[in-house]
Amino acid sequence: MAPPEPAEQRQVLLDERTRTLALIESLTARLSEVVEASADEASDDEHDPEGTTLAVERGQLVAQLARSRVRVEEIDAALERLGRGAYGVCQTCGTPIDPERLEVLPAARQCVRCAMHGGSTRW
Repeated sequence: MAPPEPAEQRQVLLDERTRTLALIESLTARLSEVVEASADEASDDEHDPEGTTLAVERGQLVAQLARSRVRVEEIDAALERLGRGAYGVCQTCGTPIDPERLEVLPAARQCVRCAMHGGSTRW
């Protein structure tokens, strides 16, 4: 598989960034709803054995938001690497990152070998 053209890869990264920002917006809206619901004393779901508590849902949303924000940072870093001609090169060993890996993880910083032996990509 040939490496993607820079313009194609840039579009893939920009599309992924757009999707991630939309997810952040959605998660933020849902988190606001959960915070409002937990402020309402009538919505005490802490004793519901069947469902997730508002506190648990709030914690999950906060974690998802944090991961999504890191993802945007990683995409921005990949766009910066693309702009300076360093995209698709392992930041640990300097070898080309397999195009199939970049297809799955467009913001990958490392080749599979380096990611498995010492460091890892964030997403």
